Amino acid sequence: MKKLFSLPFFMLFGVINANAQNLKLEGKVITSSGVGVEGAYVTSSQNEGHTHTDALGRFFLNNVQKGDTLTVTHIAYNSEQLVINEGGVLKIRLEEKITALENVVISTEIKTLNQLSNVDLDLNPVQSSQYVLRKVPGLIIGQHAGGGKAEQIFLRGFDIDHGTDINITVDGMPVNMVSHAHGQGYSDLHFVIPELIEAVDFGKGPYYADKGNFTTAGYVDFKTRDRLEQSSLSLEYGRFNTLRTTGLFKLLGDVENSDAFLAVEYQTTDGPFESSQNFNRINLTGKYSTLINDSEKLSVSVSHFNSKWDASGQIPQRAVDAGLISRFGAIDDTEGGSTDRTNIQFNHFKSLDEYTFLKSRAFFSNYNFELFSNFTFFLNDPVNGDQIRQREQRNLYGFESSWNHETSLLPWNTFVTAGVGFRYDDVNDVELSRTRNRRNTISNVALGDVDESNFYGFFNAEFETGKWLINPSVRLDYFKFDYVNDLDSAFSTQSRDEFIASPKLNVVFNPNRNIQFFAKTGFGFHSNDTRVVTGEEAEDILPKAIGADLGTVYKLSPKLVVNAALWYLFLEQEFVYVGDEGIVEPSGETRRVGIDLGLHYQLSGKLFFDADVNLANPRSIEEPEGADRIPLAPTFTTTGGLSYQNSKGFSGSLKYRYIQDRPANEDNSIVAEGYFITDLNLNYALDKTTFSLIIENLFDTEWNETQFATESRLFNETESVEEIHFTPGSPFFVKGKITFNF
Repeated sequence: MKKLFSLPFFMLFGVINANAQNLKLEGKVITSSGVGVEGAYVTSSQNEGHTHTDALGRFFLNNVQKGDTLTVTHIAYNSEQLVINEGGVLKIRLEEKITALENVVISTEIKTLNQLSNVDLDLNPVQSSQYVLRKVPGLIIGQHAGGGKAEQIFLRGFDIDHGTDINITVDGMPVNMVSHAHGQGYSDLHFVIPELIEAVDFGKGPYYADKGNFTTAGYVDFKTRDRLEQSSLSLEYGRFNTLRTTGLFKLLGDVENSDAFLAVEYQTTDGPFESSQNFNRINLTGKYSTLINDSEKLSVSVSHFNSKWDASGQIPQRAVDAGLISRFGAIDDTEGGSTDRTNIQFNHFKSLDEYTFLKSRAFFSNYNFELFSNFTFFLNDPVNGDQIRQREQRNLYGFESSWNHETSLLPWNTFVTAGVGFRYDDVNDVELSRTRNRRNTISNVALGDVDESNFYGFFNAEFETGKWLINPSVRLDYFKFDYVNDLDSAFSTQSRDEFIASPKLNVVFNPNRNIQFFAKTGFGFHSNDTRVVTGEEAEDILPKAIGADLGTVYKLSPKLVVNAALWYLFLEQEFVYVGDEGIVEPSGETRRVGIDLGLHYQLSGKLFFDADVNLANPRSIEEPEGADRIPLAPTFTTTGGLSYQNSKGFSGSLKYRYIQDRPANEDNSIVAEGYFITDLNLNYALDKTTFSLIIENLFDTEWNETQFATESRLFNETESVEEIHFTPGSPFFVKGKITFNF
């Protein structure tokens, strides 16, 4: 419905640069409480002009004509329209609404699919920090160490392990740990309190210049809230003595330009295993955000998390088949670990003029990690067993600043970003030791100190005219690797350095506001462990990834959106450091080809259906046919389900995830079994209180959450056996939750 300036949603504050034909508009989009709305989509009907609101909620739109209809949309708010009668400065207030697919805008945007993930985030808020990555279409996770260890990640035909081929950040702060004691790129997201996640920014493939190391299969950035609308307390209790409680406390009341909050989370569970997990975690987060003036915004956050757990480990299938243990038993139940992380982060936004702004962030993390594992039992040490300890202490420092400028190079509207930054990891006592019962150290396999520096710059340009967007960009990275081996009798610093350039090119064609076609191509990379780089004569210190995507996003109706992409990814030769053994395993060139398909359909005003289907054909190029499978790489996955949202208080979802059988070794003689799991979530809001029922594995399916082809020997065996070792997935698991808002 069209509205004139005289309506209360729109207040005219001044007139700038208006004439009889072309007008220049400046405006600010705000919530009902007066807070600027970032990422609102502003379009003009006649000249097909569009823009987004910035971090302050402001927008600028040129060449608007009298009689044009201005439309403002955002996933979380009612859209608003008005007829332009004259130029000026506008303040546009949006009212919150039930999520609707009609607010998804198809335009010349590189990352249109982010809107659909944020629809899912609104409909199905994340219940646990373990599950936040599932908001990325096609991404599957698995936990295999008592709930405290970072999840195993699968995406686009990759077994990414704990983060080797996906760049993960929170408000721009890195989560991936380089040269980690357990594995390269290790990404532990458990310091994030899920109720604080406001939006998910993701992209698949190596096509984004501002995303560097580990961005081969893609990247994910979680944006946390700057503001709480109200305080809340929640309590969850469920099967296996599972308890979780959270408190979100708004500290400043209704202050117009500033907000501060404190969030607390505590979680404990025994888990379904015969030997209790004794898992507990505490999270603390404080954040302060303020508008320094009309053109400048600052946020400061401090967080700390600590987690401890015991684990039953990965058990051999033969031990279960022989009746030695049950599926939830253990060969070595002294596995487990502890970890903690403290973060301090600053994010700053400064508008220099109506066409230029500066974004900067700085961060510091103190991180500690200790993990006890036993994968092979008595294969290497028949007397003491094969338990290992991996441990490290790390300080992480970083800074990034980007200059963003919009200009007009007729007929192109041009947006340019240039950024620089650095990351420095100071890692002490990176250890791999042989241990027994988590008490006795038998021998040190590896021990040393890592210093790794990454200095980088990137340049990104977006040229837009009519229905086309052309996006060339380039990223430049310089790495310095230093390692001191504490097991050497003489002190020496082993050092290497390397430079890499990563060009990219994306093209988007938007023939109308219902369909988009895109072609993406680019180079990416992931770094290798410092111990590999300095200790081996490795030529490929920063092996390249080369990718291409060709696809479309099509809004068939206001309530139906489909997307499809055909993709290709090639990886160069690399050397992989196996943290569990302290050895280097070379792997040759690989290639992956696949198809991503997605569908989002609003069946009614309250009922939504979504499905993502992902096919991949991963292969090692240098191996002979029949022995060229990539172990544990998924070939077919699908996720989706139904979501219900009702303003009268009822909401819920029925969601599934499926992964097909896949090779566990190179010749497919050992197979990792697939699974189909269904979860149910029901909620009812009554005044200020919400009651929730959460059921995981609704149909009590017997499934293996993580699986590996491993050679091991049990205590009573004379010969070793290579077969599937697995961590069982949770059986039927129910918990109730009460949330009180105040």
